[in-house]
Amino acid sequence: MKYDFLAVEKKWQDKWEAEHVFEAQDNSDKPKFFGLVEFPYPSGAGMHVGHIKAYSGLEVVSRKRRMQGYNVLFPIGFDAFGLPTENSAIKFNTHPRILTDANIEKFTNQLKRVGFSFDWTRTIDTTDEKYYRWTQHIFLELFKNGLAYRDTALVNYCPHCKVVLSNEDSQGGKCDICHSDIVQKSKDVWYLRITKYADKLLEGLENVDYLPQVKQQQVNWIGKSTGAFVNFKVKGADETLRIYTTRPDTLFGVTFMVIAPEHPMLARCADKITNYAELEAYREECAKKTEFQRTQLNKDKTGVKIEGICGINPLNGKEIPIYVADYVMMGYGTGAIMAVPAHDERDYEFANKFGIDIIEVIKGGDIAKEAYTGDGEMVNSEFLNGFTNKKDSIKRMIEYLEEKGIGEEGVQYKMKDWAFNRQRYWGEPIPIVHCQHCGMVPVPEEELPLRLPDVKNFEPGEGGESPLAKIPEFVNCKCPVCGKDAKRETDTMPQWAGSSWYFLRYIDPNNDKCLADPEKLKYWMPVDWYNGGMEHVTRHMIYSRFWHKFLYDMGEVNTEEPYAKRTAQGLILGPDGEKMSKSRGNVIDPNEVVDQYGADVLRTYILFMGDYGAAAPWSESSIKGCKRFLDRVMDLVDIAKGNGVTEALVTKTHKLVKKVTLDIDDMKFNTAIASMMAYINDVYEVGSITKDELGILVRILCPFAPHICEEIWSLLGNNGLCSTAEWPEYDEAKTVDNTVEVAVQINGKVRGRVMLPLNCPKDEAIAEAKKVLAEAIEGKTIVKEIAVPNKIINIVVKP
Repeated sequence: MKYDFLAVEKKWQDKWEAEHVFEAQDNSDKPKFFGLVEFPYPSGAGMHVGHIKAYSGLEVVSRKRRMQGYNVLFPIGFDAFGLPTENSAIKFNTHPRILTDANIEKFTNQLKRVGFSFDWTRTIDTTDEKYYRWTQHIFLELFKNGLAYRDTALVNYCPHCKVVLSNEDSQGGKCDICHSDIVQKSKDVWYLRITKYADKLLEGLENVDYLPQVKQQQVNWIGKSTGAFVNFKVKGADETLRIYTTRPDTLFGVTFMVIAPEHPMLARCADKITNYAELEAYREECAKKTEFQRTQLNKDKTGVKIEGICGINPLNGKEIPIYVADYVMMGYGTGAIMAVPAHDERDYEFANKFGIDIIEVIKGGDIAKEAYTGDGEMVNSEFLNGFTNKKDSIKRMIEYLEEKGIGEEGVQYKMKDWAFNRQRYWGEPIPIVHCQHCGMVPVPEEELPLRLPDVKNFEPGEGGESPLAKIPEFVNCKCPVCGKDAKRETDTMPQWAGSSWYFLRYIDPNNDKCLADPEKLKYWMPVDWYNGGMEHVTRHMIYSRFWHKFLYDMGEVNTEEPYAKRTAQGLILGPDGEKMSKSRGNVIDPNEVVDQYGADVLRTYILFMGDYGAAAPWSESSIKGCKRFLDRVMDLVDIAKGNGVTEALVTKTHKLVKKVTLDIDDMKFNTAIASMMAYINDVYEVGSITKDELGILVRILCPFAPHICEEIWSLLGNNGLCSTAEWPEYDEAKTVDNTVEVAVQINGKVRGRVMLPLNCPKDEAIAEAKKVLAEAIEGKTIVKEIAVPNKIINIVVKP
């Protein structure tokens, strides 16, 4: 049966919208389901097929849940602040507000055209002042509770974007936005004290259903380690260098120390250091390098020995040289390390280069050739000699350090406090006033939102200054406390701010009294299922979990964790198997696919490509196969007759419903679709299907290809919409085949197959097998007859 897919799809999309089919109801008596996808950044390029895959997984789950009687909240919004839009605005000389609105409209039309069942009445936009008023509120709560602070630090700075970046946004020494090399720059920076929540973030992972790799990446990112802090006296100066180590058991093997070029002890000891000019020159060279360049394991080792002072090993009193080297960062640990070259590869290379002693303290390797990093018996370690268990050695050493008052057990984290400001225009203004008399003062709640001024010149300032600093009417204000002249903070928040709580605003998007009504929060939270990309599990997810745990501690939300479950989709690669990019010319435009094949084919193919969590290349032949499949489904309208069941399809139908039902919940969308394709083959082989059976098929296909299913549902004469029809049930007893195909053998070699009733009696099974083997066994003597129920029949013969 031919159908105009473009007309059909528009028809049902309009009907869904007119009948408010996908709008969630607050505080319903139905069981609730809150499905969340990562809201898109609305770029001028519009959606790509990756967006379709990212949303299609929970789209199918949400549609199924509605049909199962759930009150489903499946919302969408736009994460629209940030550098990409601002850079485009500068490039095209168009205000970012205008660009953002146009991009959101474009994305909205594209999403609706694909038929996603989002609740559009709850759409949010992080650049809407009614939204960012509450982003600013959360920041002020963090500030009032000592979790937002300002400090001077060496930061990652992108000269091209003219903006400070967090470690997370500058991995590999490259800017996340423009991919330019970053440099180190000393600036006043806003930080969020996320490290205070490190243990809570780790503990919370024990109570959520996240993919194992999602949990592991977060554990690694937080990077909790246990060890000891140890105090090394400095000979020649009234100083103590405090270090942190995870291997205090190796202290007897320390032969030198290294401090960061920025370590404050250098300035304090300038008059005692005899080669200070050499150190200063080295420090200037280090300042030109990024953190990434300084910490690479395979880079050449550089450093300068400090003359005039030295360290003292607190265990044995031995004097040890102190070096300044670029691979030690002031922002990590204490800015000073102890070096055990016999058992650390980097220390070993450094010691060999600078002619430093190497002392073995763990037996097991050949330190004349390389550092030994394995376990073994402790040697050259006085009271630890003979210990063979690392855990016991560490415990005994910490006891000794604490007994002698030269150290103590400690914990460190790889994760650092979150750099939380940008020197750009297109972001949430930080609601802080700087007063010479009162210090940093929060903007009063009743004055929120602190609005972003509407300006024509929004290009970034030189030297990392925010463009807001050039607007006197924005900068100059009165102190909310003393009323005297003051100045507003001119930095804006990073793009991650608005996405750290957006799921809460979906629950109550128009509330102007609080970020969300407490009763609605109690009904909807936590998010039942969150799906997104693996690239966001160590930034966005950790940031949003941090904000949510803080809001929980403040009593503003009702759950400790925001997301009960987190899954992830794989990438869609180009037809050449490479990641899609304009430069490769392998980008697939979803709009063109919809124009050529229709939204249902696009939706079905995206989920049929392979394992949902794995990367898969685009295949034109496979998408044509999905088109043929849906055409065959439509053709069933012409052969569907009567009601009830087709005897030959009863078991197949129940098995199909069971498989699709379970596969959707397991995100095995490709096998669910494959099972429906196989069922279609069975129907055509049988040659008939009832209207009731076709109705079952279109209901379980509806979450994947809703438009064609609505059309067939209507043509079958059903009332209401297929999208809200009841999800079919299956009878477990009827999922078992009544007949089974059994292999028939002669002397252990398969010679044919026979269809038998399930659990067929042995005598009957052998009799049927002999009919199949009549020619082969004629004239031969049957020695033995073997029958394994429902599996094989073997006739042993001899001439």
